[in-house]
Amino acid sequence: RGARLDEAWLQRNFLGNRLSLLGGRYDLNSEFYRLHSAALFLNSSFGIGPEFSQSGAAGPSVFPSTAFAARVQYKATPDLVVRAAVLNGTPYNRAGENATTRNGNGALVVSEAAYLERPASAEPRNRRLRTGRFSELTPYDDKYAIGLWHYTATFNDLSATDSSGEPASHRGSSGGYLLVDRLLTRSSAPSAPRIAAFLQLGAGDARVNRFGSYVGAGLVASGLFPGPSNEVGIAFASARNG
Repeated sequence: RGARLDEAWLQRNFLGNRLSLLGGRYDLNSEFYRLHSAALFLNSSFGIGPEFSQSGAAGPSVFPSTAFAARVQYKATPDLVVRAAVLNGTPYNRAGENATTRNGNGALVVSEAAYLERPASAEPRNRRLRTGRFSELTPYDDKYAIGLWHYTATFNDLSATDSSGEPASHRGSSGGYLLVDRLLTRSSAPSAPRIAAFLQLGAGDARVNRFGSYVGAGLVASGLFPGPSNEVGIAFASARNG
């Protein structure tokens, strides 16, 4: 019961709307670790991999437990986007404890570089909507992205102990991910089916996080059947415990 604030932020663009700055309560997964094709599936691992979503003391800042953050994004070319964010290490609305920190929650630092191939004439008429949240860009055909994340807090080891029998401590916790989302059919006919494949690879700190690695992949086809928009897909997700 009750009400809570999921997102509330301000965004401002600079340098011909190639540089975007954002600050406030922010959902990390709205821009980082995101694939269009994988969004068909309801399993949460296809939104953000469990090696990252179950990291830290209570997971990163993603719906429904978001935190305050500052994000910078730079569109180096029409196809290349580089973004980074610094967030509170523990979201305000905790779903539960995944790891134990010492001496405070610290911060979470995330970075991602993404190369996106879009159809011709994909740039919106309004140049102010070329980058950042709510940009009016045409959906991409292909996406290749790599991301890195790091918590600054000190965490207790899941199993190792020191000489006194207390959990061993580790300063910081890091991980990374690789994303591929590729359109396999390239027909110019508007009614032709579209088939896309995606791949997610992720690694976390197995010493202190519930999951140490993750792999997900799938195929998604749209327009296979008569009638309005329709999609069908198959995917798998596999995570290894820390």
